[in-house]
Amino acid sequence: MNKSVVIVGAGLAGCLLAVYLSRAGWTVDVRERRGDPRARGHAAGRSINLAISARGLKALRRAGLEEIILRNAIRMPGRMIHSRAGAQEFHQYSRDPNHAIQSVSRSALNLALLEAAAAEKNVGITFHQRCVEVAAASGTVIFIDDNTKQTSNVVADLIVGADGAYSALRGIMQKNEGFDYSQEWLGHGYKEMQIQPVTSGAHAPFAMNPNALHIWPRGASMMIALPNPDGSFTCTLFWPHSGSGSFAEISGAANGRAHFLRDYADALPLMPTFDADFDANPVGSMLTVRCNPWSQGGRVVLLGDAAHAIVPFFGQGANASFEDCESLTDALAAHGDNIAAAISAYELDRKRNADAIAEMALTNFVEMRDKTASRMFKWKKKLDHFMHAMSPKFFIPRYDMVSFSNIPYADALKKSHKQDAMLARATVFILCCLSVGMWAVIAPQYKKDFISVALVIAFIWITFKWIGRRARS
Repeated sequence: MNKSVVIVGAGLAGCLLAVYLSRAGWTVDVRERRGDPRARGHAAGRSINLAISARGLKALRRAGLEEIILRNAIRMPGRMIHSRAGAQEFHQYSRDPNHAIQSVSRSALNLALLEAAAAEKNVGITFHQRCVEVAAASGTVIFIDDNTKQTSNVVADLIVGADGAYSALRGIMQKNEGFDYSQEWLGHGYKEMQIQPVTSGAHAPFAMNPNALHIWPRGASMMIALPNPDGSFTCTLFWPHSGSGSFAEISGAANGRAHFLRDYADALPLMPTFDADFDANPVGSMLTVRCNPWSQGGRVVLLGDAAHAIVPFFGQGANASFEDCESLTDALAAHGDNIAAAISAYELDRKRNADAIAEMALTNFVEMRDKTASRMFKWKKKLDHFMHAMSPKFFIPRYDMVSFSNIPYADALKKSHKQDAMLARATVFILCCLSVGMWAVIAPQYKKDFISVALVIAFIWITFKWIGRRARS
């Protein structure tokens, strides 16, 4: 039986899913609210570069697109931390030098996926289509063409909402009883800037080492920079919306330049278009979206950012959405004509993982802006890498599990909590043993004082329990 699907949204996830389902024999109708990017080009100033890692590469490989995407990607095996004084320090992401994330332009990736979907014989793509109504019982979606204002009714066996964080389809589903929805706005916004290519220097045409994600951590705010194939870097400012050091306080290129001279002095000389970029590029907002259920009537389902938009600080937004595409495709294949059962299996698989990566992305923002420059953070990372080297199967750092493996996000989060508790307890145990040893040397008369020894043991045990509760919380 030839099955049909309407995919609302021709973004990253919508296009990849179109490729998957077309090759599985589905007739695919993709409808996109915006215009065709192949005709209008990339609108700068609204897009954070993407970091594609193991999960995303696996999904692209499945579609035969990994090699095409990697042609214009730049390998980043670690972070380059920039101090206020201009010093740079490289932190490798993993003890395995073969592990790296890939810097990819969002617009270039979207274009490649769109072209791949359009090349499939069973895929039709229509632009300027605004989703206004859905009837799950009949499998009907109603669209309005924003150019002609004409209405069209499309009927399909499956309706997928892949239309992003501000999903129109999800908005329609929210009107139904029993649909839980929450959005959590981050108190920080973002603005895109540019570091231009250079004609000379150690890394020319790059002004800095291209094989790193550059971070300027400044406590409550930060700037990052990801390399592009033309030698430029896409920089993103993450500043508070209001208050001290915020976008509201630092308005206009003149104020921005003065702030950069204080906090990002080493970057400013590399940004000849600073004034134009600062004034022209808008301030974007970031939010975390959670909803439940992701489906309606056994025929309508959400996918990607429409179901679980997250902040970009673990670089997993696109990777998580690509995993959604794989999960839904596999569920549909496993359940045959029972689309409702396939949707339930997909939702059961992905909901817990979406919640986990949302939590980790928020945590990683604090790590990037506050902790990456601290001595304690550096020692913690060295200890993580040492433990991983000693027992690579038993101990895997959280970053490795998330970025360089396909371990489910929820499992990675749970395991990392246990590992942190174990390390904390081991550290306390070693310190206590050293203290007892020093005490025994300094005060030999207490060596046989069993009450004192018992008190030390009790202290160690109470500390273990406290550390464990802290790690779980």
